[in-house]
Amino acid sequence: MYPEIELGPVTLQTFGLMFALAFLAAGALIWKRLGEIGKPPDWAYEIGFSALIGGVVGSRLYYVVEHWDEVSEDFLGNVVSGSGLVWYGGAIGGALAVLAWAWYRDFLRLALLDLAAPALALGYAVGRIGCQLSGDGDYGEAWDGPWAMSYPDGTVPTTEEVHPTPVYETLAMGFGAWLLWRLRDRFRAGILFALYLIYAGAERFLVEFIRRNEEAALGLTAAQWQSLAMVAGGLVWLYVVRRKHGSLARVNVPVTGGAEAPS
Repeated sequence: MYPEIELGPVTLQTFGLMFALAFLAAGALIWKRLGEIGKPPDWAYEIGFSALIGGVVGSRLYYVVEHWDEVSEDFLGNVVSGSGLVWYGGAIGGALAVLAWAWYRDFLRLALLDLAAPALALGYAVGRIGCQLSGDGDYGEAWDGPWAMSYPDGTVPTTEEVHPTPVYETLAMGFGAWLLWRLRDRFRAGILFALYLIYAGAERFLVEFIRRNEEAALGLTAAQWQSLAMVAGGLVWLYVVRRKHGSLARVNVPVTGGAEAPS
């Protein structure tokens, strides 16, 4: 584990480094796609900044609400604390901030969602590397399998061998990012994002079975219920489009290479 990297008098947190790298990787993908669909590539900076601010605020607020009994005695201190960042809260806050940016830029259309799909998957995959390096407690249940590992020097240490679930998620979502990128010109507007919802929701739902999160209801964790909602939303989306148009496939000329994307 490498929770911290010492560079002379400067101490860098590996989780923070991977968090930043996740935004850079997602931004690079968005930059390239914006150029393909005939939009200003510089918008990638604006989208990334909006997502960063909204994501951090949303993640902290989600954490505070979820752990109110623990943080209520020092509400302000916990709001501005650097610890306790929740992915779903970050996703909600980041999404709202990007939607506000899109409204400002007159880009509130399905093409925005498709633009975000591969980038979200890639950013998540890179971010999980930070969880692995820092040993922040996102590892799985005890296991004695061939690639089980312990996190004795993690920020949430354990000497017990467990499932390295951050590695699983990095591999799964890295593949998902590659797949979504390959499919970016194949479907009607909005379908790529629906596929992201299904894939990302299924990935998180399955990995939760070997993570250490507490059950919320009916034997499932809160993350699993949220994941089921993502999958259901994606499936309903596909059904509605298929019923309306008879096909999910794009009917116009692919946009790769600078043509305008459909809205």
